[in-house]
Amino acid sequence: MGRLSDEDELWMRRALGLALHARDAGEVPVGAVLVRAGELWGEGWNCPIGSSDPSAHAEIVALRRAAARVQNYRLVDTTLYVTKEPCVMCAGAIVHARIKRVVFGVRDTKAGAAGSVFDLLRNDNLNHHCEIEAGALEPDCRALLLDFFASRRGTQDTR
Repeated sequence: MGRLSDEDELWMRRALGLALHARDAGEVPVGAVLVRAGELWGEGWNCPIGSSDPSAHAEIVALRRAAARVQNYRLVDTTLYVTKEPCVMCAGAIVHARIKRVVFGVRDTKAGAAGSVFDLLRNDNLNHHCEIEAGALEPDCRALLLDFFASRRGTQDTR
């Protein structure tokens, strides 16, 4: 990814802050922010453990909040900022919601669905495609995840 715009950096930093909420709750530290025309529509952080809900990924929480706010499941002309590449479940929801653009921090080489393992957000067989920008604040997003998993394993970070 090239240099972030000031607006992209602002929203990605907010997503990173939300990821800290997840980390502090013992959840995988991922945060997401949905924005339209510079206005916050919805935000969330990972909480599947605390909520006993396997679908409570940061992206899904942000989409649910935005859809409730605008009373519509179609969230056209929005940008989703997320600290980690969306998984298949989240990518499906992003396509159904008609998100225009997805900006994410770190690739997920085991389960990513925005180009790493799958490319659902740009799949020609689907009726909607998203613009994707990977690598936004990647060092910060990566460090947060590496530190979290290292602390869970009780090992030292190997960056």
